[in-house]
Amino acid sequence: MLNEFKSFIMKGNVMDLAVGVIIGGAFALITKSLVDDIIMPVVGAIFGGFDFSNYFIPLADGVTANTLDAAREQGAVFAYGNFLTVVLNFIIIGFIIFMMVKAVNNLRAKEEEAPAEAAPPPADVALLTEIRDLLAKGKK
Repeated sequence: MLNEFKSFIMKGNVMDLAVGVIIGGAFALITKSLVDDIIMPVVGAIFGGFDFSNYFIPLADGVTANTLDAAREQGAVFAYGNFLTVVLNFIIIGFIIFMMVKAVNNLRAKEEEAPAEAAPPPADVALLTEIRDLLAKGKK
């Protein structure tokens, strides 16, 4: 059973998946930083410091706080603003990934459009082609 497990783990698909998950986690950190540190401050500056994350509706009587974290400590809240922030981040990240995939697809299409020059045929094939052409001329 140990050898069978070892065989399963060493298959290419499992290793590719492991690498994909690790790279995906690192990419998630990069995109989160891009959204949180670069894009959202610009969006906030354009829209006058709009921050949805602290918009909530108290569901318990004792909730009087102004920030979401403090309100959650006081009781149950309906945190619709945080949800809107997460959805907005998802849309921005999705658009960034779309643009990256589109750029990669364009690069691949350009590589496919430019076919490599055909290598000259080997000397024996060139000689046989010349003989064939001479024989074809002689029959006419």
